[in-house]
Amino acid sequence: MRPMLDDLELPQVQAITTCDNRYLAEHKPVGMKGSFLQNLGRKPTRVVVWGVVTGTTSDDFAKKLEDKFRKATAVPFVADIVTDSKIDLVLIDDLRLQQLAGKPERYGYILTLREFIKPVAPADASALDTSILDDAKGLVDGIVDGLSIADAFATGLEKFVPILSGLLNRTKQANGN
Repeated sequence: MRPMLDDLELPQVQAITTCDNRYLAEHKPVGMKGSFLQNLGRKPTRVVVWGVVTGTTSDDFAKKLEDKFRKATAVPFVADIVTDSKIDLVLIDDLRLQQLAGKPERYGYILTLREFIKPVAPADASALDTSILDDAKGLVDGIVDGLSIADAFATGLEKFVPILSGLLNRTKQANGN
């Protein structure tokens, strides 16, 4: 099976690598030897694909690949190496295209793909306390009202500058500085 990214077949794939990382938290109970590990899940799997495309369709392939990258949407990905990991959708994290010297219409490409994990909708939104939003709005409204007098406050302090400057000079003289 040739690797496919959405409707685009990835030609002349030289290498595919995957990277899986888990989050583990270590807990050391007080007064006990050893520790406990808590599995906090895993990061989305990362897949890196290296390949070369040649021929008259190479410019078209490069354009289609760049368009998919710029859309920044999840696309289906199929390859033998990721079949067991159950990766269905990926986001294109990074795309590197390089026109290779020596032969026209030849590009090298490196795709960095990240597994797209659909966000889980909250199970029950009725348990959320909606009064928190009203409290927050009340606090913000109070801040906005206070900001309107900030300009008058700042300009009102100007008359105290000569008095306070003189106080600072007298304090320095009293301390002998």
